[in-house]
Amino acid sequence: MADKMIDFYFWTTPNGYKSRIMLEECGLPYRIHPIDIGKGDQFKPDFLAISPNNKIPAIVDPDGPGGKPISVFESGAILQYLGRKTGVAYPQDERGRVEVDQWLFWQMGGLGPMAGQAHHFRLFSKEKIPYAIERYTTEVTRLYGVFERALEGRDFIAGAYSIADIASYPWMMRWERQGQVLSAFPNVSAWMERVGARPAVKRGMSEALK
Repeated sequence: MADKMIDFYFWTTPNGYKSRIMLEECGLPYRIHPIDIGKGDQFKPDFLAISPNNKIPAIVDPDGPGGKPISVFESGAILQYLGRKTGVAYPQDERGRVEVDQWLFWQMGGLGPMAGQAHHFRLFSKEKIPYAIERYTTEVTRLYGVFERALEGRDFIAGAYSIADIASYPWMMRWERQGQVLSAFPNVSAWMERVGARPAVKRGMSEALK
């Protein structure tokens, strides 16, 4: 089994947790290679050969298509790849897949980047820039509102539980950092409880690096 283990290049960020949750949901064996982004591990040549954009996460699957190894970077691409490989949390029919993909890309192109900027300007920027704080906090509020409305009458964002839920959950778990009031979004709050109660999600959100 060891030779079939997926090598998982990980750090404790929302994007890292997304892929870890998916690995847990799929039940695939994996070994974690910590990439300490605070120390610059992401710029080391061995990692850049796998993830040329010097970002975590990344995986190397020794049992890729045709039985040959494959490396995958970008968290959304990893979720799609693992979903296709296992059939877990990713529909097989085109209509279902389109429904999931549009919310996956909503997270990749909207929620993640905007929430990331909110984190930066609210918490980490050495200079407090009111315009930037207001801009990104307000945009995250708008995105939460989009998600809130889409969840009306649904347990999960694309209907059935999917990689679209996995993609958004670790970001929305940091709602306080983003200046959000979760009680203003009751559908989102209930969704977070449903997703967070899943055993694989609990394992995937663990801060343990091994």
